[in-house]
Amino acid sequence: MPLDSLVTNVHMYAMSQKIERTQTGIRIEKRLLKVLKGLAESLDMTLGDLIEGIALHSFENKPAFSEETLEKIKQLKNVYDLDWTAEDSHRFKEDGE
Repeated sequence: MPLDSLVTNVHMYAMSQKIERTQTGIRIEKRLLKVLKGLAESLDMTLGDLIEGIALHSFENKPAFSEETLEKIKQLKNVYDLDWTAEDSHRFKEDGE
């Protein structure tokens, strides 16, 4: 079941599953972060919840998003000029590398 289909049940499920979260200082490409923040906002969830859901879905090789949400992602990528693909992630380099 796609992550965005579960949004309405997130709070009830979270209440039944005891978890421990930790604060982290990850580094992430600027435009990608903007798309993720915009998507989290449109799904009415936190950025952390979105990232957790994406990771858990990918660990089980399950699609995280419905066609409707994929269209929203496409729109956000256009707004924030994000043209990276999954293949590009293997070639990222920072200044000085």
